[in-house]
Amino acid sequence: MAIRARRYEDAKQQAGTNLELAWWVFMRISGLLLVFLALGHLYIQNILINAGEIDYDYVAKRLSQTTWKVYDWLLLALALLHGTNGMRYVIDDLVRNPAVRFWVKTVFYTVVAILFFLGSLVLFNYDFQIS
Repeated sequence: MAIRARRYEDAKQQAGTNLELAWWVFMRISGLLLVFLALGHLYIQNILINAGEIDYDYVAKRLSQTTWKVYDWLLLALALLHGTNGMRYVIDDLVRNPAVRFWVKTVFYTVVAILFFLGSLVLFNYDFQIS
């Protein structure tokens, strides 16, 4: 069940397990990191560089550098984990039947794992050739 506390001490009392408390802490840290990563992405793509000038060559040049691959992968990983944990809370709250909840979570986690695998595969293995 989701922890509905705002402070760590309250969350510690509400958490049924240490894993649940760790996910509560992860949501706070990943949310903060995602704000800075997303704002950095928006700043670079829309202020430093004119968004109208972004084309395949720009993206290929950018993603041929390891630093940008890691930045985008971190954004992908944190967004997927943060969103998946948030959706887990929603599923726990809305799906009452334990058997149905199990299958909904199984399908959902499988889709997330496939998305993460494909995103990572493209970022690190696709040959970005500048035309």
